[in-house]
Amino acid sequence: MSAGTTTTIAVAKDASLRRGDTLLRRAWDRLGVIGSIAVVVLTIIVLAAVLAPWLAPADPNAPDLLSALAGPGVDHLLGADALGRDILSRLMFGAQVTLAGPGLVILLSTIVGTVLALVAAWSGGRVDAVIVWVLDILFAVPGIVFGLIAVAIWGPSLFTVVCGLAVAYVPYVARVVRGAALRERNLPYVSAAWLQGHSGFGITTTQILRNVQPIVIAQAVSSLGFAVIDLAAVSFLGLGVQPPTADLGLMVKSGFDSTLRGYPGEAIAAGALIVLIVWCVTVIGDRLISNARSM
Repeated sequence: MSAGTTTTIAVAKDASLRRGDTLLRRAWDRLGVIGSIAVVVLTIIVLAAVLAPWLAPADPNAPDLLSALAGPGVDHLLGADALGRDILSRLMFGAQVTLAGPGLVILLSTIVGTVLALVAAWSGGRVDAVIVWVLDILFAVPGIVFGLIAVAIWGPSLFTVVCGLAVAYVPYVARVVRGAALRERNLPYVSAAWLQGHSGFGITTTQILRNVQPIVIAQAVSSLGFAVIDLAAVSFLGLGVQPPTADLGLMVKSGFDSTLRGYPGEAIAAGALIVLIVWCVTVIGDRLISNARSM
């Protein structure tokens, strides 16, 4: 191989690495005012959930029948539920489950979906066709159905619902990442690395993956909002997190019963927090996706 060819290949590889390094920085810079506000609000919610054992004013599972359905006051800033449990404390602890459960769903689905997308994009042919066929089948089934199927097989629990929803969210990530990976597959730096003797696995994992990373992250964040809604819906049906564990979906359910008695505080508080979390991750995800597509 001539010196000129070697230099060209090296320049192409260095350019691809620099491109991958700057994509995430540019995406953050272009979040905009609304996106930045969403990041700040979501950070506050996450910190409140993580620090709940130290910040919560009361035990979230400790009943106090004398304070049942109490309104906001000094003892209970947001009031108490039908069992006298502090609503603010339950919101803080419930946010842990509401964030951790969907976060685990998106983490698992993103890993599996990204691997399938890269394999499909690099291999092409029948391998690509089979993977796309499987993804199309999974995409046609609503996510909550997979959660219900998992519950029917293994019983109600957070872990069961997470596994079911993770399967459902694989095509949401894989379809987008596959399209981006196919574009990268045909760029000069891939041909240069191939001519230099690098394996397909090495090129895919060290260069193509690096350059589609912003799209992977953007799609994962965007899907997180849907996962929050699905997990809350399953919990509302009583098939996810089980009482007395604090969970926003369960709080909406129990608060709905209290609403019929004229005490809507719990349902409104839990529902508003779910809406706020979904708004934050949706805004951030939309901004990241828009930025990734424009790069």
